[in-house]
Amino acid sequence: MRVRPCQTGLGVSSGIASATRWTGHKPAETMTDTDIQAPKIEFPCERYPIKVIGDAGEGFSDLVIEIIQRHAPDFDATTLAVRDSRNGRFLSVQVLITATSVEQLEAIHVDLRATGRVHMVL
Repeated sequence: MRVRPCQTGLGVSSGIASATRWTGHKPAETMTDTDIQAPKIEFPCERYPIKVIGDAGEGFSDLVIEIIQRHAPDFDATTLAVRDSRNGRFLSVQVLITATSVEQLEAIHVDLRATGRVHMVL
């Protein structure tokens, strides 16, 4: 059985260790106007999940629903899932919407964060 040598973090070329150390980071790539990226989501996207995490308290779920309905009027409130954190300090509210555009999702995110009660939107 052949055992491969242990990686030391030094680059090896033709059996000779190079003087540069590998840091684990790839060099940044520069994007140009001609670079085209495939969309990550095809719109409309039914049952798109949005999870909102914020301070637990009176009316947090209602606040999230109000903002979601403003941007996704066809939102079905039966898809709402609410969970308390282990210590009860935070609340997680998950909804499913029909996402129609990146702009819609960005607007939802901005409005939720603007409340001051939302810590994270996933």
